[in-house]
Amino acid sequence: MKGFLPVCLIFLILIPYGLIGQNGTYSYPFLIQGVSARGVALGSEVLAIDDGDIQLARLNPSLIRPTMNQALALSYVNYFSGANFALAQYARDLGQTGVYLLSVQYLNYGKFDYADPSGYRSGRFTASDVAVSVGWGRKLSDRFNLGANAKLIYSHYETYQSLGIAVDVAATYHTASNWIISVVASHIGTQLKSYTGQSNPLPFDLRAALSKRFEHVPFRLSLVFDHLENWKLAINDPANPAGGFDPLTGDPIFLKGLSKVTDEMLRHFIVGGEFYLGKNLVLRGGYNYRQRKDMSINQRVGMVGFSWGIGIKIKQFQLNFARNNFHLAGSPTYFSLTSSLDRFK
Repeated sequence: MKGFLPVCLIFLILIPYGLIGQNGTYSYPFLIQGVSARGVALGSEVLAIDDGDIQLARLNPSLIRPTMNQALALSYVNYFSGANFALAQYARDLGQTGVYLLSVQYLNYGKFDYADPSGYRSGRFTASDVAVSVGWGRKLSDRFNLGANAKLIYSHYETYQSLGIAVDVAATYHTASNWIISVVASHIGTQLKSYTGQSNPLPFDLRAALSKRFEHVPFRLSLVFDHLENWKLAINDPANPAGGFDPLTGDPIFLKGLSKVTDEMLRHFIVGGEFYLGKNLVLRGGYNYRQRKDMSINQRVGMVGFSWGIGIKIKQFQLNFARNNFHLAGSPTYFSLTSSLDRFK
């Protein structure tokens, strides 16, 4: 516990750098897009689950372990309107220098038509994003771990291009009662080249995550508290107010007092769980209150904000599948495949 307080101080020092210019407009929103099936199923990719899963170490580098040596992971997302996302990861233990994790995240948004105001089409163009990161993790004691990522970001939209750099820093602590606690500061960086000459901040996020796998129940609980640097996450939308509409007058109802405070607090919470059915099958589920409030409409809420997934182990392979009820318009499908090259030797 002695090393935990200095790390917390480091995070507090880094917060102002992530808050510079945070006015709701930021560059590279794809950095907060979920890609790995396990994280999406649990509601967040920043998790405090320390079981050697290479996919969870991408955004929480304090989870990088020597046991991940030669681990390989591939993820694919069939997103909306022809967009496709992919993620490739590889970890290698280099001995005294530490364990390193290479991740390449690629998003292809498909093809778009050039058209003038009259609707005449004169060709097509593409849009894509890519982020290449190198992560490093180190074990300081039996209970405490540190980690960091360095990433290079590139975007190409038609003829517009942008280049940026960022780092993630993370710390994980194991309590005596088997709780795992992680603190992660993500996307601390800047644009080296902007699209139009005007730079915007990166989507900085300070998160705390907790998890515990219970001894006598085949279940793991996961809790995530995101955007600790920003209390106000609610969107005051008159067309879709948080309190709904008055049934008599039809006027929008905006939350006030304790209801507003409770609503703001719940927007920071993401809860998930894993239920283990033997050694080779895992059922997962998650709930994101803020996603439900922001992406649903009062007339039809449905299952917006809920996510679920399945994990299956087949010999040397771990296959994960997830669905995220992002909006009533549809639910993206996520696939992930994990293995280790050492297992084939």
